Amino acid sequence: MAFSRRALLQRASTGFGWLAFASLFGRAAEAVSSRTTHHAPRAKHVIFLFMDGGPSQVDTFDPKPRLKAEHGKPFPMRIDATQFDAIGKTLASPWEFSPRGQAGTPVSQLFPHLGGCADDLCVIRSMTSASPEHAQACYFMHTGSTLQGRPSMGAWANYGLGTEAENLPGFVVLNGGMMPLGGVANWSSGFLPARFEATQFNLTGGNVMENLAASGPAAARANQLAFIAENDRAFAAQLGAQSSPVETAIRNYELAAAMQTAVPEAADLKSESPATHQLYGTDSKDPLKARYARQCLQARRLVERGVRFVEVSAVNGIRFVAPWDQHGSLKKDHERNAFVVDQPIAALLKDLKSRGLLDDTLVLWAGEFGRTPFAQGSDGRDHNPQGFTVWLAGGGVRGGMTYGATDEFGYRAVEHVVEMHDLHATMLHLLGLDHERLTFLHGGRFHRLTDVHGRVVRELLA
Repeated sequence: MAFSRRALLQRASTGFGWLAFASLFGRAAEAVSSRTTHHAPRAKHVIFLFMDGGPSQVDTFDPKPRLKAEHGKPFPMRIDATQFDAIGKTLASPWEFSPRGQAGTPVSQLFPHLGGCADDLCVIRSMTSASPEHAQACYFMHTGSTLQGRPSMGAWANYGLGTEAENLPGFVVLNGGMMPLGGVANWSSGFLPARFEATQFNLTGGNVMENLAASGPAAARANQLAFIAENDRAFAAQLGAQSSPVETAIRNYELAAAMQTAVPEAADLKSESPATHQLYGTDSKDPLKARYARQCLQARRLVERGVRFVEVSAVNGIRFVAPWDQHGSLKKDHERNAFVVDQPIAALLKDLKSRGLLDDTLVLWAGEFGRTPFAQGSDGRDHNPQGFTVWLAGGGVRGGMTYGATDEFGYRAVEHVVEMHDLHATMLHLLGLDHERLTFLHGGRFHRLTDVHGRVVRELLA
């Protein structure tokens, strides 16, 4: 009877050869998980601060004096179709802007803490999106497509680079209780292997991850895992060339076993100093701010441990959905949102910088679109994908700069327009990946995060 080399290792000498091979195989798999880049990377990690619902660009980082001059008058420009077709008068920002940092970057008084980090911010004022509807725009921001089923940019980064974390997932979503419209498909691996899917950490209380806690004596668990691994490998060997899904499942189970120790350690914020907790605001009397502060601190701890891509979601409690989606109560709710995120985000940037992590960690602050410079009703703004603001920090971008511009009302991007595929191409470039070469064969053709579009915005690079 013929034996494969794998079967021989499993059966000879009661399987001791297989035990040695399995250990070496696991280490080899980890070693190749950090793959060769297309060019020298500037960033190794990404933290995506998703401002779910769409902050208003003219109230945050893109001041427009013309709005104040024409406040309350009919909007004088051609108006594109809006989500709710409830067109009001020109609406000035309720907040003043001040030049911040050595570069004098204008920052709204909504962000007193973040304004102190202005010289680290690369503010893009000419961002555009392909959809004015939340779910489609969320998909577009996360996956480069307005349709469900495509891999998230975190999955692409994990696929292209692997992870530096031996016992943690490469793509983690820190869930503060608010699911973006479109649901978990925003964090999907799509047609990429399932191991690149996001793993959610629940930071709303209770267990960080469900069904992860180990049970029973350690020796019994080890024997059980060894037995399962032996049978899984035997099954995969029988499948031969068709074993890829089984191999993925095996790796996921192996990672889950490792995470039983690694996740509780990474999620334990008690080891952080009182000064660090005070910096982030985890001790805030405001429960939403304290929760978001824990998410930001957790993000730093994860990239510190080698996690490739971390998304920090919005916290639940401001609105029933999409917290920044102010169709009414603009002043009240934008102030509430900004209060929750301002100090924690500024603390994250300062903490990363003080630890030498900001140089190789790219931070992205963005919603799925912006908001109209004219009112919806008397005190709201409708969706606006024609021109809005996002910012980057660290990871090889130029700090203390603004790029692009909207028109004098802040409605449409008119100078150095940046499309979503351009943003994705630039982020991948900073990670050492050529967006045209990072491909995956699916359905008979090679797919990429940027589809057939995108350019690296080199003016943003340091």
